[in-house]
Amino acid sequence: NPQLLAAAARLRQARAIVDVVNADRLPQVGAFAGVNRQKPTGALLNIPEEVDISPYNTWRAELGASWEVDLFGRIGDGVRAANSDANSSEANYRSLMLALQADVASIYFQLQASDVELALLRDTVGWREQNVDLTQKRFNAGASSELDLARAKTELSTTRSEMHALTRQRARLEHALAALLGKPPASFDLAPQTLTATVPTIPPGLPSTLLERRPDVVAAQHSLIAANARIGVARAAFFPVLNLTASGGYASSELDDLFDWSSRTWVLGPLAGTMLTLPIFTGGRNSANLDRSWAEYDEAVANYRGRVLNAFADVEDGLSDLRTLNAQAESNTAALESSRRASSITDARYKAGAVSYFEVIDAQRSQLSIERLNVQIDGARRIATVALIRALGGGWDSPPKLASQ
Repeated sequence: NPQLLAAAARLRQARAIVDVVNADRLPQVGAFAGVNRQKPTGALLNIPEEVDISPYNTWRAELGASWEVDLFGRIGDGVRAANSDANSSEANYRSLMLALQADVASIYFQLQASDVELALLRDTVGWREQNVDLTQKRFNAGASSELDLARAKTELSTTRSEMHALTRQRARLEHALAALLGKPPASFDLAPQTLTATVPTIPPGLPSTLLERRPDVVAAQHSLIAANARIGVARAAFFPVLNLTASGGYASSELDDLFDWSSRTWVLGPLAGTMLTLPIFTGGRNSANLDRSWAEYDEAVANYRGRVLNAFADVEDGLSDLRTLNAQAESNTAALESSRRASSITDARYKAGAVSYFEVIDAQRSQLSIERLNVQIDGARRIATVALIRALGGGWDSPPKLASQ
C-alpha cells in the first residue's frame, strides 16, 4: 500500500535523525589539506612596516577535533526528543497499518454482503420471470387482468434495476479494495463471496487500560515526551556552551618540506583548548524559542487528551453498535420467518383465485426487503466487530513493544 510505504519511509527518516543527533555526543574530527598564497605587511609580522615582504605559499596538512561538553543538557534533551519522535513515527506507522487492515476487512465484509444480496436478487429475478410467464398465460386464458400482467412486469424490471445498482456498488467496493492493496483496479478481480468468514467474539469486562496500547494514543504520548524534551533544549540556549577544540599537523612554505618533522604545528583552541561562549544579547530569539516550545508542549498535551477521548468514544460506539445490531438481528429473523410464510400462503391463494396479484406482489416485496435487510445486518455486525477491534488497538492481547523500547 503506497500510504504504508510512505509511513515506513517517514519512520526511517526519524530513526536517521536520532543517529544525527546522537553524533553530537561524540568528538568531531576532520582533515584539512591545501595551499594558500599570501602577502602580509610588516605590521602583521611585528617588523617595520617599510620592509617589503614577498608573497609566499603555505602548504598545510592538518587534523582538527572539537567536542562540546554537555554542561546544561542541551544535547541530552535533543537526543531524548529525537528518540521520542522516532517512537511516535513508529506508532503512527502501526496506527496506519491497523487502519488499513480494518479498512480491508470492512470492505471485504461489505463485498460479501453485496454478493449475498446479488444472489438474492438474481433468484428474485428468476421467479419473477416465472410470475410474468404465469400471469401472461392467465391473461391469455382470460383468468387474469392486464393490470396484473403490467404489475408483474413492473416488479421484474424494478428488481433488475436494483440488481444493476448493487452490481455497480460492488464494483466500487472491489476497486477500493484493490487500491488499499496497492493494485490497479483494472487488474484486480475478486470472485463472488458468501458471508462465511467468522469474526472473533469480544470478551466482556476488558479493562480500559487497553486503550493505552492503541497506536495513535502511543504516538500522541511520545509526541508529548518529545515536546517536553525540547523545552529543555530551549532552556539550555540561555546558558554557556563549552567546546574543547584542537588541531595539529604540518605546515610548510614548500611542498617538499611539508611532512618534515620541523614542519609540525598544533593549536589547542583559543583558550588552552577550550572555547566558552555565553549568549548576552540575542534580540529575544532564545525567549521566543522557549515560548514556542511551551506552546508546542501545550498543543501536544491537548492532542494526547483528544486522542484518549476519541479512543473511549470509538469503543463506546463499537459496543453500542454490536448491542443494537444483535437485537435488530433477532427481531429481523422472526420477521423473515413470518414474511416467508405469508408469501407462501399468498402465492397459493392467488393460484387458487382467492386473492389479487397485488397482494402477491406486496408479500413478495416484503419478503425480499426483509431478506436483504437480514444480509445487511449480518454484514454490519462483522464490520462493527472489526471497528471495535480497531478501537481496542488491534485486539486484547499484549502488543509487541516498539523497536526502540
